[in-house]
Amino acid sequence: MNVFADIRALVIEALETLAASGTLPGGLAYDNVAVEPPRDAGHGDMATNAAMVLAKPAGMKPRDIADALAPLLSGDDRISDASVAGPGFLNMRLADRVWQNVVRGVLTNPGYGRSDAGQGRKVNVEYVSANPTGPLHVGHTRGAVFGDALASLLDYAGYEVTREYYINDGGAQVDVLARSVYLRYLEAHGQEVAFEDGTYPGEYLKDVGQALKDKVGDQFVDKGEQYWLEEVREFATEAMITMIREDLAAIGVEMDVFYSEKSLYGTGQIEAAIADLESKDLIYRGTLEPPKGKVPEDWEPREQMLFRSTAHGDDVDRPIQKSDGSWTYFAPDIAYHYDKISRGYDALIDVFGADHGGYVKRMKAAVSALSDGKVPVDIKLCQLVRLFKDGAPFKMSKRAGTFITLRDVVNEVGADVTRFTMLTRKNDAPLDFDFAKAVEQSKDNPVFYVQYAHARVQSVLRKAEIDVSDAALADADLGKLDHEAELDLARKIAEWPRLVEIASRTNEPHRIAFYLYDLAGVFHSLWNRGNDEPSLRFLQEGDEATSRAKIALARATAVVIAQGLGILGVTPADEMR
Repeated sequence: MNVFADIRALVIEALETLAASGTLPGGLAYDNVAVEPPRDAGHGDMATNAAMVLAKPAGMKPRDIADALAPLLSGDDRISDASVAGPGFLNMRLADRVWQNVVRGVLTNPGYGRSDAGQGRKVNVEYVSANPTGPLHVGHTRGAVFGDALASLLDYAGYEVTREYYINDGGAQVDVLARSVYLRYLEAHGQEVAFEDGTYPGEYLKDVGQALKDKVGDQFVDKGEQYWLEEVREFATEAMITMIREDLAAIGVEMDVFYSEKSLYGTGQIEAAIADLESKDLIYRGTLEPPKGKVPEDWEPREQMLFRSTAHGDDVDRPIQKSDGSWTYFAPDIAYHYDKISRGYDALIDVFGADHGGYVKRMKAAVSALSDGKVPVDIKLCQLVRLFKDGAPFKMSKRAGTFITLRDVVNEVGADVTRFTMLTRKNDAPLDFDFAKAVEQSKDNPVFYVQYAHARVQSVLRKAEIDVSDAALADADLGKLDHEAELDLARKIAEWPRLVEIASRTNEPHRIAFYLYDLAGVFHSLWNRGNDEPSLRFLQEGDEATSRAKIALARATAVVIAQGLGILGVTPADEMR
């Protein structure tokens, strides 16, 4: 049930009637005709841009189209008024029964708000993908929550979604990890060690060093790297992935696929991806221009193997093989996305940290080239998270050695609060995470505000002395919901299916959090008005029929809140303490 889609269908039907009568020319495309809430609620419940977008192709004035359209819309019993404003804006007010029926629709449809917009298309969402060198930090937390909520949103909107983690275990950083674990291994044998040459000093590696000692005893003590590096690297990487899985579980994230970068080397996969580009005349040997700005002192032009990424929208061509024959960091990334495309995905989404901004164009160019422009890739950058407590920068224990971990944040405020708070800003905007505000019980804390609305509904259901099953509530006389404040709440509930489709189309799960906050605000407003106007209270003593209708409205609110929180990965609260 989607009221906005239903009214849009009515508008299209009216336009086709006008075309059949000769008022409008035939063959017009209606793809850009929209029905949405007006910016000013005082103008009506819905507005359509039909007259404005069809004026030019129809060769008519917008006002003339709107004047012809309005009477046809008014003739439908769902429309109480259709009026033309300005040069051709068409505003509509809907009959009360439309909003009342929304409540019934929520209670009779467990999947209210779910969409088939995705039509089963396969989407791969890659997120987190942190180097396997330590526990996840607060920056990874935002990417993990955003990516997971986006994946849930797309699933809710009818896509077939794969959640994927790309393990960056093919570069030099895993050798540094192995050396760091080796130092902790020596430490476990009672030796004094010093963390130099960029090795990782985090205490989290103490347990790994001890575990290595338990496994191999003293066979690596005082031995050269050639005797232990490969084995320790594999041991350490597996230990870090186990730690990362546990970190993700603490925030409620479970991946479908963990894909190893290392698996691309020595298997011909990188070579196959480059060969595909070469077959399209997109690989050549050439010399790049020096970097813009200050040229490094050691800069010297040298011939390299280059990807002609400018042919697919990039600013410059990109090196994929160094002059010594080794691959650049970009080459395995090309091969990895080539593999994704070969797995049959209809669309790819990469969630990167803010420091990967320079990677966006080259990766989009690569996917465009590899898929012949058939597989779109959307790259979402998550900006930094700044931690505060009571408005001041907040520093926590740094067990990791150099950063604040995901576990630190979750242990401080809990997984639900962490997840919701991470989605209170758009992904590309910096986020200030204030621990005190995140647990504050006030309207200024969106987590509490939304959870409190759900808990209030649960309180009503517990206190009601009538059958409050969804089936019983759906049979209520919803015509008793005739106060404007009650209809406003029903109107806000009606926006949910449309909001889901917009958020999934734009890959913006923060819209869900914003909507839930607004919905909670309308609900709390109605609740508070009931303190002064007893007739607006959800429980009407001695009037079972009216109580049932009002409880139905409250229950419908809770259903939508629970659905939205489910997308965000947050557990709805049944009571607040």
